[in-house]
Amino acid sequence: MKIVPVHIDGVLIIEPEVFEDDRGWFVEPYNKKKLKEAGVHVDFIQDNHSYTKQKGTLRGLHFQHHPYAQAKLVGCIKGAVLDVAVDLRKNSPTYKKWIAVELSEKNKRRLFIPRGFAHGFLSLTDHTEFYYKVDNEYNKDAEGFLRFDDPEIGIDWGYPNPILIERDANAPLLKDLDINF
Repeated sequence: MKIVPVHIDGVLIIEPEVFEDDRGWFVEPYNKKKLKEAGVHVDFIQDNHSYTKQKGTLRGLHFQHHPYAQAKLVGCIKGAVLDVAVDLRKNSPTYKKWIAVELSEKNKRRLFIPRGFAHGFLSLTDHTEFYYKVDNEYNKDAEGFLRFDDPEIGIDWGYPNPILIERDANAPLLKDLDINF
């Protein structure tokens, strides 16, 4: 397993080693000990799995307000996504910076996202399955939404007219949010 730090403090790309032979392949997508060695001290308590029917569907940007903020370890197990994390930690040197990483069943990458981030993904294929671990329970009253095309953030999704549900299409801009990270 190769753990790659990126330009945003705390975010890591995890590139698992793939063992292939005539039967197929084997991969270890999560290893608590190796993540701890890389400075990630998170106890995941829940796994989530989502299915997206149509290419071009954008889910996000979502987050949980403190004290229900969630660290996530995300990956795409069928199809491909453009996965995006935005730093919402006001005291962070990378506040408002974002990262976009292609995660797919082919590359088997994972992305570790610490607490204090908005997260979303764009399906790059039909019939996408997305899988992730979280370290805190979901709380409906603590959920937050950030507009996917907020000009202050400037994410390049690479897709001109994504498919959105009304809640995500009408999410507030960062300047209108009261974030407590």
